[in-house]
Amino acid sequence: MQKSRETRLSDSQNFITSSRLIHRIIGLAKIGAGDTVLEIGTGKGHLTKVLCEKASRVYSIEIDKRFYEGAREKLSGCSNLELFHGDFLKYRFPITGAYKVFSNIPYAITTQIIEKLTRMSYPPTELWLVMEKGAAKRFAGTPRESERSLLLKVNWQVKIVYHFRREDFHPAPSVDSVLVHFSRKKMPDLNAEECRAFGRFIRHSLKYGLCGGQGLLTRRQVAVALKQAGLPLIQENGATLYIQWLCLFRYYLQLGNRQR
Repeated sequence: MQKSRETRLSDSQNFITSSRLIHRIIGLAKIGAGDTVLEIGTGKGHLTKVLCEKASRVYSIEIDKRFYEGAREKLSGCSNLELFHGDFLKYRFPITGAYKVFSNIPYAITTQIIEKLTRMSYPPTELWLVMEKGAAKRFAGTPRESERSLLLKVNWQVKIVYHFRREDFHPAPSVDSVLVHFSRKKMPDLNAEECRAFGRFIRHSLKYGLCGGQGLLTRRQVAVALKQAGLPLIQENGATLYIQWLCLFRYYLQLGNRQR
């Protein structure tokens, strides 16, 4: 018998139960009395309870009805909590002001969660997400940037801030986990039109190479652009950093404008 989406996501959850560890990682986010916080996956309410102690307002959503009912009873004394039963990917929250996200997310839908959070009409100012280490490195662009990580960094700074032990969770996961901080930039590095063009530049360059052959720039142009910006040259077989990609894209735009 095929499992429901609700059951599959519940089965993929690994809970942090240590009060000391929960206080430690929430402390890294510096959540205080003036903060509104959104949590994805209430689970058994361990994180939720501490978030309610720290924040002014907490919105928490749980897809599994069993966990939702248990958390509603356990957290009934938290007057600053609004608890929802539903699928985060389909839910529209009544949040219009500044807010943060702090969550131990289901690893199975990491990409969908991050894409929704970073593209919402009212995106959060910060995301603090417990997630699988491999996925975190891909979003952070290590060891190499991808189209997804490069486009994300136009609006967000991404940093792994804490490494968990597998035994920090119950049940223990089969993968390594980390806490990742996504901080929304006050001013994006590119406007919406430039960002779309940046995406096309990235896709072409990842497929054909930055320079030479079908590349959009020559080797000399790449060297000139980086030198003018005071950035290191791209080493043979080395990873191209986000700041280098951004520099080369802007130079490419300048070349196009000169030719008009």
